[in-house]
Amino acid sequence: MPSTTAPARVDTPVVPTRPVRVSARRFSVRTVRSWGVAWLFLAPALIIFAAFKFVPMIRAINMSFFEVRPYLGDRWVGWDNYRTVLTDPDFLNAIKNTAVLAIFQTGGSLLLGLALALLVEGTARHLWFVRTAAFLPVVTAIAVVAEVWRILYFPAPDGTVNSVLGWFFVGPSQFLSSEHSSMASVIAVGIWRQAPYDMMIILAGLAGVNRDLYEASAVDGAGTLRRLWHVTFPALRPVFAILFILAAIRSLRIFVEIYLLTNGGPNGSTDVMMTLIFRLGLERNEYGVASAGTVVLLAATMLLTMTVILARRRRV
Repeated sequence: MPSTTAPARVDTPVVPTRPVRVSARRFSVRTVRSWGVAWLFLAPALIIFAAFKFVPMIRAINMSFFEVRPYLGDRWVGWDNYRTVLTDPDFLNAIKNTAVLAIFQTGGSLLLGLALALLVEGTARHLWFVRTAAFLPVVTAIAVVAEVWRILYFPAPDGTVNSVLGWFFVGPSQFLSSEHSSMASVIAVGIWRQAPYDMMIILAGLAGVNRDLYEASAVDGAGTLRRLWHVTFPALRPVFAILFILAAIRSLRIFVEIYLLTNGGPNGSTDVMMTLIFRLGLERNEYGVASAGTVVLLAATMLLTMTVILARRRRV
């Protein structure tokens, strides 16, 4: 009779497994080596950037609290230089002109850049030539641009722009030579030069817009304007935020165009912060007040940038 007793269970001994240990020394050596190689390649650029950016910036902040007197020793004046910047009529006029130029030049370049981008968007073969021609003002030297526009703005009735205006029965204008038209003339040059750059960035943003949304909105009966408002503009919101920051910073720091076109004239009608700081620092040797002006301009730039970034985050 077969036995019904179950066979005895033999328990196999459990061999404890050792945890896989990664050599901390090997990991640290590899990490340090990779970081070291990266910082080694970055070191030349960082040294140059620090020498020509951070060191002068720190020096300017320090000088803004002193009356700088070469060969006589600097004299501590505290916040007096900043009081001068915020109360002096010349500085107040320069701050107002800088704000006006930044607002209108930034807005104008964004609108014109958007219009150009919408016109040249597509994959047609001939569009590369149109885009290249439209982008030429950006790569042209600003000194050449300023001299060309000075010729175009020649105030005589037979000047180039005045001749064109004469076709529409508009009297000749003094442009850069008049207090009433000099700022508008400078803003027009800035818009003409910055708009192609904005156009290229907007074109890159348009390439990322989902084309299915256009087709769906067209099926729903939306026209061209409604598609732009409800599909294109919301998709380009991050692009507009970046362009606004870049264009505003360029407008706040504008110098070369003003210096070559009007040098702040006539009678300070186009004087901006950078041209006034340049004259105070390099012509009148008032380094302390000029340094305070640069710090105020830096603070305004940082405040504008942070405001746009925070506003964008709240919308998201």
